Amino acid sequence: MNLVKKMNLMTDEKHYNTLNNYYLQKFNKKVFKVALNGGFTCPNIDGTVAFGGCTFCSYMGSGDFAGNKHEPLPIQFEKIKTMMHQKWKDAYYIAYFQANTNTHAPLKKLKRLFEEAITLDPHIVMLSIATRPDVLPDDVVSYLSELNTRMPVQIELGLQTIHQETSDLINRAHDLACFTSAVHKLRNANLEVVVHIINGLPYETKEMMIETVKYINTIDIQGIKIHMLHLMDKTKMGYDYKKNPWEILTLEDYVDITVDQLLWLRKDIIIHRLTGDAPKEMLIAPEWTKKKFVVTNEIDKKLRKMGLYQGDYYEK
Repeated sequence: MNLVKKMNLMTDEKHYNTLNNYYLQKFNKKVFKVALNGGFTCPNIDGTVAFGGCTFCSYMGSGDFAGNKHEPLPIQFEKIKTMMHQKWKDAYYIAYFQANTNTHAPLKKLKRLFEEAITLDPHIVMLSIATRPDVLPDDVVSYLSELNTRMPVQIELGLQTIHQETSDLINRAHDLACFTSAVHKLRNANLEVVVHIINGLPYETKEMMIETVKYINTIDIQGIKIHMLHLMDKTKMGYDYKKNPWEILTLEDYVDITVDQLLWLRKDIIIHRLTGDAPKEMLIAPEWTKKKFVVTNEIDKKLRKMGLYQGDYYEK
């Protein structure tokens, strides 16, 4: 039986490998992330590799839905957990360091934060850490590998695009070789890797966005988050857009591109996200991204209408 079809017999009638099914298989229970803020910065904000940050990032907008960095982790955890329980009454938790670059600190600080996080609640079943590929020194990876023997550790790794001209334009301040090397290092340490990409980056074509997914198929990653570019106030990209607007993706464009990306994506890769949120008070465009469930429903509808599943193009 088709792997995706087999997995979908569990709960979701989706045409791709859903995160919900993955966690149900792994933990036999609903699981949600509790987004924590460890007070980290980024190496391309503080001058370690560059200044200014990624041009789409608001600095404070990296992890807008995480806890308050000025509050202790236990208070952050209880507040976010309580809020999430309004939607899901009974669930396990993932302690999720979301805001900025969460390995950009001395190992001593990382150990203090991560060891505290995994003990915040007996029902925490995983630690998830969002970071960049250029901030994974050997001692940190070695520690995370050891921690992974005590509790599953998942690393979310920003890529956004494989195209260097776009990467330079948005001030990522690393190249594709750096990203690929980071994935190899993490997988050699037996750490689960989830890659972030962004659709709709300035001047990228549909073909370029498909090429990013095709490249991802060639490396050993376990999950992917697909985001739509949000143009926000208090960002360089938002300022540039207001000054000299360029053509951005419509809802129809985004659905068409994302569906094709799913069809090209390896069947074993777990889909962690198909779109994203931006703080409504900061969003400049596109307006349609405010209706996240409309976006995902349109993707589901198109896949059903086509009668195709994740990876069907990849297998041809």
